Amino acid sequence: MAAAPPPTRPIKVLMLHGFTQSGPSFHAKTRALEKNLLKAFPAGITLSYPTAPLRLAPADVPFQLASTNSEAEVNAEEIDAWGWWRRKGEAEPYTYEGIDQGLGHIADILKKEGPFDGVIGFSQGGACAAMLASLLEPGRRDAFEKFYSTGGMRYPESYTADTGYVEETIHPQLKFAVSYSGFAARGTDIYRGFYEPKIQTPMLHFLGSLDAVVEEARSLALAQACEKSEGRIVYHPGGHFLPSSQKAYVSALIGFIKEVLHANEKGDGSEDGVEDMDMPF
Repeated sequence: MAAAPPPTRPIKVLMLHGFTQSGPSFHAKTRALEKNLLKAFPAGITLSYPTAPLRLAPADVPFQLASTNSEAEVNAEEIDAWGWWRRKGEAEPYTYEGIDQGLGHIADILKKEGPFDGVIGFSQGGACAAMLASLLEPGRRDAFEKFYSTGGMRYPESYTADTGYVEETIHPQLKFAVSYSGFAARGTDIYRGFYEPKIQTPMLHFLGSLDAVVEEARSLALAQACEKSEGRIVYHPGGHFLPSSQKAYVSALIGFIKEVLHANEKGDGSEDGVEDMDMPF
């Protein structure tokens, strides 16, 4: 089918980096993607790259990264590695230390820089992108309250608008979300509120067929936690990275965003899956 036209207004996208990265380092790694998006959306597109609030110590950083730093850098508190949370546990189910702080920081960004049309995240940022999309959906607070009695986390108060109505959130529901090598927090009741009921926000998932950092099953669990996952899973023949310059995968991203925004402008909610788009695969 013919590709959807680009929106006629500027759009804004929140970019969430992965564990051990920062906003500036993620921006540097995705400059090719940014260049392609600017071409694809002539009315304008702004990408916002915040840095997560949790500064990581050398002990938090995977050995592969720590070994690339000098001894002085590793021993310093100024290592440029940040996270939206710290994972606790040697195997699933994991718990996430500092998740309230990470989500609260994003809430501040939404209030200061929003509104955003969508969110794109990589790895831990991809998992966080799904959580953010979920939190901004109508009725999500009720889901969190349901699972709170069985050990689930509470709905973050930082996402409740100060209007006197607990149902209102600080930001409108996102129009789309994209995850590169993201994952679901599964195997525990703590985070069920994010995924039950399933995430309604249109979400596209990119998985690396050679990804040795995030297991395929964890990424597929996130896709399956979305109301519509068929046709919204794209594999690339690489490892744990965001393919920001390969034409086929950039086209998949651009086509998805255009389709979702076009459907939103029409108001019919009939977004097409990736398999229906005019893709160069």
